[in-house]
Amino acid sequence: MPKLSPRDIKSKIAGIKNTMRITNAMKVVSAAKLRKAQEAIFKARPYSDKLYELMAHLFAHIDTYSHPLFKRRELKTVDLVVITADRGLAGAFNTNLIKKVDSYIKSCPSQRINLHIVGKKANQYYSKRSYNIVSSYQDVFKKEINFDIVKELGAKLISRYKEEETDHIVLFNNEMITKATYAPKERRFLPITYEDVHIQEPKLDHNTIYNVEGNETDILDGIISIYMNYQLYRAMLESNAAEHFARMVAMDNATRNASDLIKKWTLIFNKARQESITAELIDIVTAAEAMD
Repeated sequence: MPKLSPRDIKSKIAGIKNTMRITNAMKVVSAAKLRKAQEAIFKARPYSDKLYELMAHLFAHIDTYSHPLFKRRELKTVDLVVITADRGLAGAFNTNLIKKVDSYIKSCPSQRINLHIVGKKANQYYSKRSYNIVSSYQDVFKKEINFDIVKELGAKLISRYKEEETDHIVLFNNEMITKATYAPKERRFLPITYEDVHIQEPKLDHNTIYNVEGNETDILDGIISIYMNYQLYRAMLESNAAEHFARMVAMDNATRNASDLIKKWTLIFNKARQESITAELIDIVTAAEAMD
């Protein structure tokens, strides 16, 4: 590397300081968005608990084998729903999830794989490879999560399973584990199983009799549709919160690294300036001696 002058080093330090201001501002913005995203998750939890309880009661009181969304089939075609971010600068947030999806695909060499993508990053990755992308949604997390997209995707997935265009649907998204950690998660979306809805372990009264007004099939389809849409919505809420957390951490690390670089280059600048001053003094003393 060519030796830099004090002026060049000073310019480099100024550039690093500007970068540090940007990364610090992005960290603050992500922290604010993270708090808002976590509040949305907390607000959705009471609805989630009741929805799981309702689905658990359905398992106890209906013949699940008669409904197409509860039937298990031989796995010939598998649909994967992949939820990533629309933007980068979030560390390994998108990369780790895509690695998990790729690992799942490698474990299914005999199945036909279809993809449903939410987020620009997954679309950029899989559109350049030989995968069948059935649907792709972008700018979902631009402001608030667009629930119209949730309903559209949910209806498409339910229709594909009912029409036997796919035999299994798996959902991939990043999820907050604690307030300070997140991880990529894999979750079965369809078919619906007993284990999926008994997360809350509700107390079931198997002698309860339900009086239904209207067509039972239509009401059952409506409840299941709400449940499936909520699974997608919850996955997007979790992914949104995890993205802001990952970006906050990444920008905090970038700010720290920039601070360390400024200290390093300041020492280099002081050394270069001292060398320059010493060289000038030597020139003056040499010139004075020559005059004598």
